[in-house]
Amino acid sequence: MIVRRGRCEDLPWLFEHDDASEDWIGRCIRHGEYFIAEQDGEILGFLRFSRFWGKIPYMDMIRVLPLQQRGGVGTALFRAWESAMIEEGAEHLMTSSEWAEVEPQAWHRRNGFKAAGSIDLRIVQSSPEIFFLKDISGGGKA
Repeated sequence: MIVRRGRCEDLPWLFEHDDASEDWIGRCIRHGEYFIAEQDGEILGFLRFSRFWGKIPYMDMIRVLPLQQRGGVGTALFRAWESAMIEEGAEHLMTSSEWAEVEPQAWHRRNGFKAAGSIDLRIVQSSPEIFFLKDISGGGKA
């Protein structure tokens, strides 16, 4: 398996597998905000990110095809993103999940994230959103 930045030729697959709008997907590809996991030319999953406040790398979405889940694809995507953000000089990573999503929260914690607060967005989803931070500065504080 290899993990690489997303490319324009990935757009048809992303349009089919990412819930974001085609305009947003295209924007993220142009800004280098996708990581793609593939094996033997087949895409297994993706990680899409943006920058919270235009500054902190924020993992918007990580999605692995159902038949590929629990095989290390998500972790490989995350590690590639984390390494790239360290190389770019980021000091923190940020992500979130719904309060009721126990499994994604456990994944975030296993990967070094710590809960940093929540916001009630029940006008658009069924439970509050919990935010997570990870310190990648080398200083050890989240």
